[in-house]
Amino acid sequence: MKKLTLLIAGGIGYVLGTRAGRERYEQIKKAATRVKDDPRVQEKATQAADLAKEKAPVVKDKVAAAASTAADKVTPSGSGNGDHRSDLEDQLNPESTALQDNPYPQGNLP
Repeated sequence: MKKLTLLIAGGIGYVLGTRAGRERYEQIKKAATRVKDDPRVQEKATQAADLAKEKAPVVKDKVAAAASTAADKVTPSGSGNGDHRSDLEDQLNPESTALQDNPYPQGNLP
């Protein structure tokens, strides 16, 4: 009997909650629409977009400068010629399986 009562109470709570939830959702949606359509908000949004367009070239230059600085810090010293391939090849381990002719040995393995 307790399970049936709990089930009925849960069902009633669910129905009432979904109705209240939908009504509250509609209230929030209506309020958000009013704010979005307010002429003062529209004016500020236009001002923000114009400011972003105005500042975009400055931001682009700053980002490019920061990227260049970061790239200079990452470039290995002593290899200013831009050919990093030989440096990497020198660092490779000759015992690496990637350099072996047959990296998968045949025969009895322990």
